Amino acid sequence: MDGTPSCSRSRPQRSEVPLQALTPPSWVRWQDLIAGFAPTEKSSGRTRGPEHGPVVEAPVSATRPPSVAPAGGAAAANAAIQLLREAIQQRHYSPRTEKAYAGWVRRFLAFHHYRDPSLLGAPDVRAYVTHLAVRLKVGPSTQNQAFSALLFLFRDVLERTLDGLDSTPRAKGPVRLPVVLTRGEVRAALGRMRGHLWLVTSLMYGSGLRLHECVALRVKDVEFDRGVLVVRDGKGRKDREAVLPEKLMDPLREQIDRVRKRHEGDLADGRGAVTFPEALERKFPTAAWELAWQWVFPGARDYVDTRTGVLRRHHVHPTLVQRVFRAAVRAAGIAKPATTHSLRHSFATHMLESGYDIRTLQELLGHRDLRTTMIYTHVTTIGNKGVRSPLDDEP
Repeated sequence: MDGTPSCSRSRPQRSEVPLQALTPPSWVRWQDLIAGFAPTEKSSGRTRGPEHGPVVEAPVSATRPPSVAPAGGAAAANAAIQLLREAIQQRHYSPRTEKAYAGWVRRFLAFHHYRDPSLLGAPDVRAYVTHLAVRLKVGPSTQNQAFSALLFLFRDVLERTLDGLDSTPRAKGPVRLPVVLTRGEVRAALGRMRGHLWLVTSLMYGSGLRLHECVALRVKDVEFDRGVLVVRDGKGRKDREAVLPEKLMDPLREQIDRVRKRHEGDLADGRGAVTFPEALERKFPTAAWELAWQWVFPGARDYVDTRTGVLRRHHVHPTLVQRVFRAAVRAAGIAKPATTHSLRHSFATHMLESGYDIRTLQELLGHRDLRTTMIYTHVTTIGNKGVRSPLDDEP
């Protein structure tokens, strides 16, 4: 067996969903209703909906002039999103960045009724960003991400310089302390998890991994002899090494053994391929069927790759891990808004409490800036192991 399925499959063409077929958000439908039936001075803000429809209450200041997309506007908007995706791929940004930017551009164009992007300018961008902050009450990081996506669209995709857009002030978010679990709380939460999801969350705490970094581990990334995990293509497209806890070596060996047995069965059925980087797939056409590239935590079902038509298996979905861990936190009676990322925060805090220096921790966490790692020093210097209250010194 050479590892490559012998059965041939058809390769379906990749299709893009037209923008006019997308379901617009509820606020878009509401604005269309208001724009189509603008209030008069006599109505004092009361507008009549479609025939036999209800009366809609809205302030006059909230109305917008009718804005009808020109012929071909949806096609132009769809073409702009396609150009955006190509520009992001040319710069080798992460797929998550591509998905986020494309989503913001789609919502921006929907807000302006799918007008041709070449007809939009800086006032339209400011109107949408203001809408996000004032009406939708989004957070500062969400607002800044949307602004960055639109700035990339006009500056790098449409190659247009909008006056005053670069100097637009960014939203300043609050500085928050991370949610950190005590060692006892970590044991209590992990003690209520079972199977491979327990192993995922245990690795996140024991190695300081992000959730996506953990579920995206491949068999070749686990080096038992060296006691390290190799994190490939982490945040910022950076590779690094993380510590492999000794207590998890035997469970990891058992998990990889289960992966090996399942993979052998998949190969016997003419399956067994995993998601694979496109460049490496062209260089190593059979590597997607090799054991070394299999996920340590594979998903339960196969899926058809719409790009190639090959039946593949993806890793376990991060949402499943998040949902099960939140249930474990509630079952443990922990009165903290802890998420799976809190395990990474707890790893950093407990490492500092154990005496490891901040530079070592920065390398283990994969932080580019030391100031990001320094936030954990505030957590460790306040409390029963840091600053002491003067009230406790009184007799």
